[in-house]
Amino acid sequence: MFSPGGRLYRAVMAISFNAETLRLLDGRNYAVLATINRDGSPHSSAMWVGRDGDDLVFSTLEGRVKHRNMLRDPRVSVSVLDSADPENYVELRGRVTMTPDPDRLLHIQLSHKYDGTDPGPDAPGRHRVIVRMAVEKVAGQAA
Repeated sequence: MFSPGGRLYRAVMAISFNAETLRLLDGRNYAVLATINRDGSPHSSAMWVGRDGDDLVFSTLEGRVKHRNMLRDPRVSVSVLDSADPENYVELRGRVTMTPDPDRLLHIQLSHKYDGTDPGPDAPGRHRVIVRMAVEKVAGQAA
């Protein structure tokens, strides 16, 4: 697989999730995305997540710190905390790819999952992308 940064990455086999991990991913549980800043320090963002088979999916705007970080280095970690019991969590590690989402379809879908409503509009000139994470490792209480 070729990344936007020009580096080659090996293809990985998909990991199947256990029932507890699926419950956390499919529920209204918030996640924290960790990316790597240019200087090597961590950057984290709370966010909504969804699932497409064994891939984790989420939405972001082009130009945000997390977007720039993932363009430069696709390695990420996502922790999903059980809203009923935050000590129950799952951490997913893997690599991401991004594709344009001009109609904001994933953002709308995730807004319905988490808030039950349509999201407000993005600022003019902003462009959404779908981030797809191929999970390479699963850890944590719910793994």
